[in-house]
Amino acid sequence: MNLLSNIHTPADLKEFNLKDLEVLAEEIRSEMIKVVSQNGGHLASSLGAVELVLALHYVFEAPQDQIVFDVGHQAYAHKMLTGRAENFSTLRQAGGISGFLRREESPYDVFNAGHASTSISAALGLAAGRDLLDKKHSVIAVIGDGALTGGMSLEAMNHAGGMQKNLLVVYNDNRMSISPNVGAICQYLSLKLTTHEHILLRQKVKSILERIMPQKGRRLIKRFQLAEESLKAFLVSPTSFLAAFGFKYIGPLDGHDLGKLVDAFKQMKNFNQPVLLHVVTTKGKGFAPAEENPLAFHGVGRSKIDLHDGLPPQKVSGGPPIAAKNYTDVFGSFLLYAAEKDERITAVTAAMSQGTGLDPFFARFPDRAFDVGIAELHAVTVAAGLAAAGLRPVVAL
Repeated sequence: MNLLSNIHTPADLKEFNLKDLEVLAEEIRSEMIKVVSQNGGHLASSLGAVELVLALHYVFEAPQDQIVFDVGHQAYAHKMLTGRAENFSTLRQAGGISGFLRREESPYDVFNAGHASTSISAALGLAAGRDLLDKKHSVIAVIGDGALTGGMSLEAMNHAGGMQKNLLVVYNDNRMSISPNVGAICQYLSLKLTTHEHILLRQKVKSILERIMPQKGRRLIKRFQLAEESLKAFLVSPTSFLAAFGFKYIGPLDGHDLGKLVDAFKQMKNFNQPVLLHVVTTKGKGFAPAEENPLAFHGVGRSKIDLHDGLPPQKVSGGPPIAAKNYTDVFGSFLLYAAEKDERITAVTAAMSQGTGLDPFFARFPDRAFDVGIAELHAVTVAAGLAAAGLRPVVAL
């Protein structure tokens, strides 16, 4: 049974039950892997967001309800569910489907976006416009954990909390962006109690108690939940942090549990204030090589994926080491060489040390390497401060 071929608009999902949606999720992942293996693209992030995107389109009424994605990296499932499944094989090809969000391509792509930290600002503008025009639809911003390291997203939350608009922010927490996340805020919101392992353990304990003690088990579960919430509040609760921004916090939820996601979104349709829903997902979900090595599968080139084993081994030709590498590696090698000779050289990047060839620099000179998160404005200004201090910073974005 091929369910995906019968999806032409999100409205077609309304006829499905949760079991159908789970089958559809696997079909979407299979198509995603097949196409990206041929065309290249951002694989790991989109694999991790499949259930989240399915639940959003199942509950809300796009394009009347407006879903704003922070990056195109999470939106491949969205494209397939909004009339572009048949042409998904043209992803990133001339005249084909864009790898990012494009208003010109579809009315379901509400706001043009490549990368990153823009969704809450855009969604707030859409919500304010909705209210000025006396309309009643929902506005949802989907933002990854890496994007919360960008100052613009925090400026937007501060503004949105002050305006108290009806706005839903879905915080997709896969615990890493292109490079592992940095910064106090990301660490604050990704407590041990929100890990995927903790969620699975909690579900197993609940299942066992309900099975062996149907009546007493439910009472025990409720007590455990109260104790857990108290512990979270005692340690450092995202609820209090987001309350300072004027947001109601809900979560964390397992971002691959369609039933829980659907229930949560149905409840949130009735809220009339800024709400942040925290979901925990696995980057590369459903493709073992990408789950094990999400960095390698964040963005891949054409014909670089073996559908069974993942990325093929890299071929290295003869000759000098630098001559055999790509431009990124040449840059990284030269900067490392220069830094060995000049102690003033420092490196600054914005959550992309691997993609810019700086991983060897970070390993060799950790005290002279700065990853500021997805915050390019901050990166350049930090570099200006380093230069004013007498150092020689190199900014790689």
